Amino acid sequence: MNTPPPPKPFYKSLHFQVLVGIILGVVLGAVDPALGASMKPLGDGFIKLVRMLIAPIIFCTVVVGIGNAGDMRKLGRIGVKSLLYFEVVTTFALVIGLVVVKVLQPGAGMNVNPATLDAKSIQDYAGPSKALHTVDFLLNVIPDTMAGAFAKGEILQVLLIAILFGVALGKFPQGRSIIAGCDNFVHALFGVMEIVMKVAPIGSFGAMAFTVGKFGLKTLIPLAKLMGCVCLTSALFICIVLAAISQAHGANVFRLIRYLKEEFLIVLGTSSSETALPGLMRKLEALGCAKPVVGLVVPSGYSFNLDGTSIYLTIAAIFVAQATNTPLSTGQEFILLLVLMLTSKGSAAVTGGGFITLAATLASLGTVPVAGIALLLGVDRFMSQVRALTNLTGNAVATVVIARWENELDRDQMARELAK
Repeated sequence: MNTPPPPKPFYKSLHFQVLVGIILGVVLGAVDPALGASMKPLGDGFIKLVRMLIAPIIFCTVVVGIGNAGDMRKLGRIGVKSLLYFEVVTTFALVIGLVVVKVLQPGAGMNVNPATLDAKSIQDYAGPSKALHTVDFLLNVIPDTMAGAFAKGEILQVLLIAILFGVALGKFPQGRSIIAGCDNFVHALFGVMEIVMKVAPIGSFGAMAFTVGKFGLKTLIPLAKLMGCVCLTSALFICIVLAAISQAHGANVFRLIRYLKEEFLIVLGTSSSETALPGLMRKLEALGCAKPVVGLVVPSGYSFNLDGTSIYLTIAAIFVAQATNTPLSTGQEFILLLVLMLTSKGSAAVTGGGFITLAATLASLGTVPVAGIALLLGVDRFMSQVRALTNLTGNAVATVVIARWENELDRDQMARELAK
């Protein structure tokens, strides 16, 4: 009888090391801001190491999942169900954000004159916002070349190529060997990911030291109420909406978060949910979700199921209106929600994500001054951590839900993994 290996000492676990890296980064950034800000290359280097693996992992995972599934109608069902789920849940996030920001009113009393704001500081975000149109977004999903999609790391473009390849390979017998080759290759990629994750504590240290050193904890004080509003709303969304959804499908959201603790700490340290994507896909498969479901839901969720970003966009837009004493009628707030339902889905396809989407939304309304987003520049990096953590939770829950709907979830395996 084989005895299980003894557990590793706590100080050798990745999540403990990442947590130590985050704490040390905060301390360095607070004690010596200049030195902390100079640690930026450590965080950037780690993020680039992870990003270089995202495109091939998504491609191989989706090709293997679709090629082995063989049922194209099933593939279509997964896609339609995923998009419907994404739209309903992100709408909940938008509405909850609107309710909380109207109750707490974090911008009330600031009395900011838009004319006094530094418009130059937001030009990098306001300029590209004009390009955020539905047609442009859809056309951006189609790459100019296959190699270009991988070179740029465009998730949706790689996903489209992978779906086409998977469908094509599943139609002829010779494709089985290619599918098997992709399966072997993705296992090798996850092996590379394990090597990369060994430097995650260093990357988290560098990214956190830069954030605190560059922007300073003191920048949080004037906008502490806004930060608290975003954190509270995200917590309510996870503890009420996502908890109810996951419980109804046989999972406990808090156990799921504990299961993904390493990914959460990496996201917290780097302020980027992309750094957790490969690990999230691997762990959701180990949780009992079928490979085709994981391969389709997770990458598409990174573009369409941005719960944290939806919460932030609503709160930020109303905050700017409150801070600049710009009155909004109920009808205008409703229009704001409708516009955000559309523009928030395109934020991942454009460099500069949330700020560009917010600028595009405010510009389309024509009532709230776009220059008002300059108020958010100092704390956006800190709020991006909350957004990324909420997005990660939402995509994990979405994958479990869609897998359950498709009877592609091994519930016994999930129970065993979540009980560890």
